[in-house]
Amino acid sequence: MAAQKNNSNRISNLFGIKYPIIQGGMVWCAGWELASAVSNAGGLGIIGAGSMYPDVLKDQIIKCHAATSNPFAVNVPLLYPSVEEHMEMIVSLKVPIVFTSAGSPKTWTSHLKSHGIKVVHVVSSSAFAIKSELAGVDAVVAEGFEAGGHNGREETTTMCLIPAVSQACQIPVIAAGGLHDGKSILAAMVLGAEGAQLGSRFVASEESSAHRAFKDAVLSAQEGSTTFTLKALTPVRMLHNALFKEIVQAQQSGASPEQLQEIMGRGKAKKGMFEGDIENGELEIGQIASLLKSVRPAGEIVSEIVNDYREIGGAKLGQRFEF
Repeated sequence: MAAQKNNSNRISNLFGIKYPIIQGGMVWCAGWELASAVSNAGGLGIIGAGSMYPDVLKDQIIKCHAATSNPFAVNVPLLYPSVEEHMEMIVSLKVPIVFTSAGSPKTWTSHLKSHGIKVVHVVSSSAFAIKSELAGVDAVVAEGFEAGGHNGREETTTMCLIPAVSQACQIPVIAAGGLHDGKSILAAMVLGAEGAQLGSRFVASEESSAHRAFKDAVLSAQEGSTTFTLKALTPVRMLHNALFKEIVQAQQSGASPEQLQEIMGRGKAKKGMFEGDIENGELEIGQIASLLKSVRPAGEIVSEIVNDYREIGGAKLGQRFEF
């Protein structure tokens, strides 16, 4: 049975979900277990296809369909080498929603929508949000500088980005970056968002496919334990470790993009987040990591966020803010 729609919220109605809470499609952390758990709790779970070969993604989608009757999505970075195979798989397996990122929304939006699939594009500026709306996407994720993983070069914070994007677009805006509880989501909603995407909070969930050593490293993070780096290559926010220090030293020595790419090599994200090498692997996480203190079931996280949101007055601010 599909989750009950919230008739006062455009994001809930667009996706057919109970709460406008979206789980980020983090590479190496967001498999079918996490996506189905969030969807079963009334939010929108997302499978992160950026770390998956086509046959792996196929298996993940099939398992997610079996684990939940509620809507779920797949996040596809458009620079991924196997993007065509991914899109073919998504259409054939009837995934209802696709989040695209790291590329032009014009490339796949029309094709996906012709098959009845809702499309959301991740942006880091109002200019990209306008381009996404013109490309025909159904909504945008406005991801602020605080977010983990790969982000835009603008370094615009969520508190500045959300009002700018919501004023620039007519389509619904989903806030992302630095959100982890009901209070932060309510702040984003007041600024113009109609939904919230949380990545780092769901990394520290029981169903996350992240290695336990990575989860523990996230829980141990302090203020200032992450840095947005590699702007000359592919910008990313990382948790500080031996690999990060090597990157910093290389950049201070004037390393070229090619030299930085050699340091990063291949498979560093898998090595860190999935295999648990917390010193030599790439550890992508948001600034909000310093506020995360426990690994919890995803369903409990969703329920806690909803209760927190309601207790601090979200339902009292008018119909638009109810969920």
